[in-house]
Amino acid sequence: MTNDKRGTWLNSMGSLALAVGVALAIRWCLIEAYVIPSGSMLPSLLIQDHIFVNKLVYGIRVPFSKEWLIKFGSPAKGEVIVFKYPEDESTFFIKRVIGTPGDKLSWDGRKLTVNGTDVPTGDNTQKDYFMSILSDRDMSGSKISYDVLDENLNGHPHPTLIKKDAVHALVQNQIIPENQLFVMGDNRDNSNDSRYWGFVPMENILGRAMFVWLSCDETLPGISFICNPLTIRVKRFFHYVR
Repeated sequence: MTNDKRGTWLNSMGSLALAVGVALAIRWCLIEAYVIPSGSMLPSLLIQDHIFVNKLVYGIRVPFSKEWLIKFGSPAKGEVIVFKYPEDESTFFIKRVIGTPGDKLSWDGRKLTVNGTDVPTGDNTQKDYFMSILSDRDMSGSKISYDVLDENLNGHPHPTLIKKDAVHALVQNQIIPENQLFVMGDNRDNSNDSRYWGFVPMENILGRAMFVWLSCDETLPGISFICNPLTIRVKRFFHYVR
């Protein structure tokens, strides 16, 4: 009696193909992992936070296309989304949705106004904590020059960073067009967002940020996508993105 090596090989290849197919399907329409590369969402998201993004929440797309197979809904104000940067769609950005189609927005450097109503804003009671987890390197300058404010946009309470005495990028009565979004980073004076390059087309949306599953202060030398295990931020694990 002889072993059918060809059959065993084919079975192994079939199992591998199935596993790869399942992994690709999960990444295509369910969840995908992303790494925060910059400080534009500080202090809500830290540099080198690894997050999961819900790609099913707004619908299912045709693979390798911007077309929807099924659409469940659209991003709401206050949600944190990942999208293709309109000026270079090979680059992915993560920002907070500030305005949806039909909204009228103003931003005076410290306070948002949406459709004529000021978004609730106040001093953050955890300012000392946030300052303790941030560094001057993260802030592109001295972190003592920043205020931490609370903002509650559409039931999404979150901290924001405002640089004292900064020359702010202001927004005055900006009306959001159909099928477009206006987005900003929570680090309001260090974010490349809709104030500078315009709106995000709905078709560029990839998903909504869920939670942090891994975080670290530094990556391994020469391997920028792998965390240095000596700098793991354990307290960030399962931090929900609000």
